[in-house]
Amino acid sequence: MKKNVAVIYGGPSSERPISILSGRYAASQIDRERYNVYEILFNTDCWQLVEWEGEDMTVKGIVDKGDFSCNGVKFDVACIMIHGIPGENGLLQGYFEMMGVPVTTCSSFVCTVAFNKYSCKRLLSDTGVKMADDVSLRSGEPYDVKQIIGKLGLPVFVKPADGGSSFGVTKVKEISQMEEAIAYAFSEGDTILIEKAVTGRELTQAIYMEKGQPVALPIIEIVTPNEYFDYDAKYNGKSEEICPAPIPQAMADELTRCTRKIYAHLGGTGLIRIDYIAGDEGVYFLEINATPGMTRMSLVPKMVRASGRTMPDFFNALIDNALSR
Repeated sequence: MKKNVAVIYGGPSSERPISILSGRYAASQIDRERYNVYEILFNTDCWQLVEWEGEDMTVKGIVDKGDFSCNGVKFDVACIMIHGIPGENGLLQGYFEMMGVPVTTCSSFVCTVAFNKYSCKRLLSDTGVKMADDVSLRSGEPYDVKQIIGKLGLPVFVKPADGGSSFGVTKVKEISQMEEAIAYAFSEGDTILIEKAVTGRELTQAIYMEKGQPVALPIIEIVTPNEYFDYDAKYNGKSEEICPAPIPQAMADELTRCTRKIYAHLGGTGLIRIDYIAGDEGVYFLEINATPGMTRMSLVPKMVRASGRTMPDFFNALIDNALSR
């Protein structure tokens, strides 16, 4: 009997539109010969079972969160495609863990830690992976701009500690820009990270579990004329994403070692994508994407295709791994 796969997307964060695109594409790539696929739009007040005809959406039912079912169908596995809260910070994973429903992401613990950039860096401090110096601030907490710059220097990146898609991020080159950048970052969350800017090549790699073994996908190099890989570069075509990355083999090997070390240290079980900067002093960890973008043009699908896999085979592996845990 075919398993019922629920692809969940939407959510209340700034990343909702991208999440919907990711979820719809993911649903279109899941093998219908092996699974019954259902699309669930996550709204704050309800979870809707939806179907699409082109760009027209029809609501087919409301999910019963008491047993994760709808219209008499009980879902066997959750394919979480919500970027930001609550699909990337562990809240949704915690619900499914209590319900006994397997998920294609990592555990609630891993997602919670990965979602907060400061907490994630502190947990990874024992791995030996290089990380840029930083300062963490909480909303309402006093701070001294001169003291921060005295520790980190300039330029720095000011960013929400728990956000994605580059919302709330500013590259600060002058002290006069700092107050505005901090306010902008706080508009996206209660905690922010101010991080010393590392100069180098922007690289990213995804890793997931297949048949009990971690699989690291080909590395992508991101080249953009923009100041950094911001929202415009990510989603408006202002970047070139080269896969496999044209980097020296020694650099590729070092980055993959970092990816595997981070995944193992966190106790990874599902798909994540890890971002890096590679400079003269080696590979620096930037952040983890616990529910990475999954539109047709997103980074992970590009890695999958470069690896020689098809997207249906990739989703088969993610779903089979979730069901086997």
